[in-house]
Amino acid sequence: MKTLFAKLSTALLMIVVLIGTSFLIVVQFSTRLYYEEITQRLNSSIAMYVTEERQLIDDGVVNTEALSLLAQQAMIINPTVEAYLLDTQGAILAHALPPESMLTDRVDLAPVHALLAGDVDMPLRGTDPRNLDRQKVFSAHPVVHNGVVQGYLYAVLGGQKYDELADSIRGSYIQKLTFGALVAIVSGAFLVGWLVFGLLTRRLTRLTSDVRRFSEADFDATMLVKGFDASVGDGPVRRRRDEIGQLGAAFAAMANKIYEQFEGLNETDRLRRELVSNVSHDLRTPLASMHGYVETLLIKNDILSTHERKRYLEIARKHTQHLTRLVEDLFELSKLDSASVHPSLEYFSLAELLQDVTQEFELEAGKKDIMIEVSSRPETSTVYADIALMQRVLENLIRNALKYTPKGGSISISLDKRSDSVAVMIADTGCGIAKEDLSRVFDRFYRSEHHDGDSSTSAGLGLAIVRRILDLHGSRITVTSEVNEGTCFEFELPSNKAA
Repeated sequence: MKTLFAKLSTALLMIVVLIGTSFLIVVQFSTRLYYEEITQRLNSSIAMYVTEERQLIDDGVVNTEALSLLAQQAMIINPTVEAYLLDTQGAILAHALPPESMLTDRVDLAPVHALLAGDVDMPLRGTDPRNLDRQKVFSAHPVVHNGVVQGYLYAVLGGQKYDELADSIRGSYIQKLTFGALVAIVSGAFLVGWLVFGLLTRRLTRLTSDVRRFSEADFDATMLVKGFDASVGDGPVRRRRDEIGQLGAAFAAMANKIYEQFEGLNETDRLRRELVSNVSHDLRTPLASMHGYVETLLIKNDILSTHERKRYLEIARKHTQHLTRLVEDLFELSKLDSASVHPSLEYFSLAELLQDVTQEFELEAGKKDIMIEVSSRPETSTVYADIALMQRVLENLIRNALKYTPKGGSISISLDKRSDSVAVMIADTGCGIAKEDLSRVFDRFYRSEHHDGDSSTSAGLGLAIVRRILDLHGSRITVTSEVNEGTCFEFELPSNKAA
């Protein structure tokens, strides 16, 4: 009784038995009503015929002989008829039955008056003087002498003889056949319902097995594709739109979502471990170098020349600057990833911002003999963005271009006005990026292996920060590159709020 199928089967059995029993009772009751109505309608004129044959009451005197003769004739025609002669108050004046079988000497005249009035629904029952536990259908007619009602002839149409016959055939073949047919119908209905419930609960059982397997498989949805298909339904897709099919489909979608979330958590954990590893490496290298130079200064301070002491301090400062940039980049990227940074959007001239940013790199570009070319028109470069974050984006992209562009190369920056945005393109003539690495350039701690610069000066977080800032602005950055020819980064910024 613990399974849904067992509970449904038990409930179905109880319902079918209850319906079958109710049906049997209703059939028996309606059959009796039908028989009584037919009997009363067919024999409603018996009392009238009897009273018309003989004068049963003459000036208050009962003609007992005539009543006995007529009652016997009526019983020959219909053995269940019992005739009684009543006065106007319902008292029994005479009858042709054994006196000891009489249980009352009065008959209720209300049904008699209703029958004689004619406006009545049949079957109409009245008193049975020989059986007070049950009323019977009857026929009645007034006994009239000289235009005056002297009494009533009251004929019970289902008397004691009828009760004896009914009791004798109660266990007859017909009743047994009827009962057997009813049992067969009830059993058939239960069997059909049992099969239907079995088919329905089988799909629920499959779905339960899928859930169990999904849980036991550590929420690996790839192992349950066939199980999900089976649980959704048996047959074409158009047959799977019932509640069980929808439940199976919802579970399949939920399982896939959970699987994707688990995969995302695993990927996040992998990135976390990679982040810890990379940060540890990037911190260990400058710290070790700084420790070595500081220790050298402490040990050889008395024998070092002023020039050597200054060189060691310059190297130590260089590594502290690298550590400072690394910590700042990590702090900034963590804020961007945690969604704690909300862009303060405003209108500003991107050309003017670009002019200010390129001036920051003029000295560094001059040392490497790299030309920075800017192509922009202030009147067509207005954008709706966060000016501070956009400054960070431009600085990171230009710094990245300077890092990978060899001496004598060039960097070109252009702004292109479009219908509802301004496109920004930053291209260099550097070492380029291999095609297989293009998808990784925005990953944390990614460094190109095709440049001759000092990789220790880069933490590989600049482009990751760029992409995250542009994500906050709803913009997508793309990169195209050819090895030994150069790289071009491009993105767009909206020029109005609606964009």
